[in-house]
Amino acid sequence: MKQKIRVGIIGVSPDRGWASIAHIPALKALEDYEIKGISNRNQEKAQQAASMFNIPLIFQDNLALINSPEIDLVVITVKVPEHAHLVKAAIAAGKNIYCEWPLGNGLEETIALSDLAAKNNVHGTIGLQSRAIPAVGYIKDLIASGTIGEVLSTSMIGSGIIYGSMTEQAMAYAMDVRNGAGMIYATFGHALDMLCYVLGEFNQVGALAVNRRKSTTILETGEEIPMTAPDQIAVTGMLKTGAVASLHYRGGMFKGTNFFWEINGTEGDIIFTAPIGHPAVLEGTLLVGTKESQTMEKFEIPAKYTLVSLSPASGPSFAVAQNYALLARDIAEGTHLSPDFEDAVQRHKLIRAIENSAASGERREL
Repeated sequence: MKQKIRVGIIGVSPDRGWASIAHIPALKALEDYEIKGISNRNQEKAQQAASMFNIPLIFQDNLALINSPEIDLVVITVKVPEHAHLVKAAIAAGKNIYCEWPLGNGLEETIALSDLAAKNNVHGTIGLQSRAIPAVGYIKDLIASGTIGEVLSTSMIGSGIIYGSMTEQAMAYAMDVRNGAGMIYATFGHALDMLCYVLGEFNQVGALAVNRRKSTTILETGEEIPMTAPDQIAVTGMLKTGAVASLHYRGGMFKGTNFFWEINGTEGDIIFTAPIGHPAVLEGTLLVGTKESQTMEKFEIPAKYTLVSLSPASGPSFAVAQNYALLARDIAEGTHLSPDFEDAVQRHKLIRAIENSAASGERREL
């Protein structure tokens, strides 16, 4: 039998959290993995989670999990400011890593972590799972095959989901720009990565990053807290291919458009829509108009782009499972199918250029 990848997850709670709703169901759906252990600073919660999800090992602290000989892959799902010291510890232990996006709190921290992983020959995967959803792979191949001709331009509009008038207590820390978890990294960052994965990188950007809401209200308590992370991000730029791109993300959720992406080519157009601004969370709709068609037609995604058997084939765990399926191949075959720490650096560099453009009012070259 093929040896399973033994996984230890840092930051698991029984009642909430990305680990519980995304990572654990994803890993349990894949034959390549076995969840061996979890850690949580609250031992009672850790025990509850281990019982709920039938996980054999509970570690008293994160370093014990990282250094355990029972763990091959360390999964980091805690808040962004805690990523760096945990990633460094996992690298020192020689463990492969799956770290939630963003990798570090800003560009400099991300570069340092990526360089350290490369120096120690540690495989680091980043949770930019939007590029792993079936629709994105299909869109990328449609464009490569010339279905819509040469890409002339692309437009994207989305909602931040949070960063609006109400915020859950668990996400309150993300409202502070200093914590590196604002909308420009979160929902906007995932969408930006998806666009670049399909169409290629930018060579110049101009941007606005604005706080229209100066505060937000904690959902559970009614407390009003300041919000310094921008809730309006607008970017225009040119891709290396020469295509013109525009993106606008708005904090919160809307009764109108929550995710809309259009790609215009010389021979046709592609439209991809989704119910919320993080297109990897809920199933989207793909429309394609070719030179031969008179209207936009709904395209079904071919089965070959679905790598995992999960029902339903959408929701938070599905895209994460797709990313884990790619990672298993990377570990076994030395491929580069899942986004790694170098991809995280590239995305952080683009976000830094956007931030600098917004601060200076000038366009930035990449």
